[in-house]
Amino acid sequence: MSDQDKEPRGEPRKAPEPSGVDLARQALAAAREQARARGNAVGGKKRQQHPGLRSGARADGRDPMPLMAALDRLRTERGWEMPMAVAGVMERWPEIVGPEIAAHCEPERYEDRELVVRCDSSAWAAQLKLLAPQLVARLNADLGQGTVRLIKVQGPGGRPKGYGPWRAPGSKGPGDTYG
Repeated sequence: MSDQDKEPRGEPRKAPEPSGVDLARQALAAAREQARARGNAVGGKKRQQHPGLRSGARADGRDPMPLMAALDRLRTERGWEMPMAVAGVMERWPEIVGPEIAAHCEPERYEDRELVVRCDSSAWAAQLKLLAPQLVARLNADLGQGTVRLIKVQGPGGRPKGYGPWRAPGSKGPGDTYG
């Protein structure tokens, strides 16, 4: 010990007790050392960002959006654009073909770019077959080119309705009462 470390009476000088700030610094240094020993560098490395786990200042797919924008996004992601467009045609059928044709012919289904239309009489079915190329062009102009390739027109046929539980075996419908 040097003479400077001794008090005037010749006794060794005591180190002043550390203050609260000094104790905090010592505790932080000890914690960092322990973390390094475990292999976890504290503050040394930037944490690896995991996409989608945190929201930031920029817009991402989880931000709130208007309902119509969300529906448009869902329709595009799921590939529902074509079926929804055709469903719109089913609703607007009277506007597209006119009220007179719509009163006698209605669309039944849309499959493989073919629209199936059922008419209430064979005369209207023949009329609609003549108008089919013009309707295909009008529908494609409204929905996008190539959406409707063909209109299949069906007459009033189909399975007869079974009226009541007491039908004669092999009967063809209400007009055939005796089988």
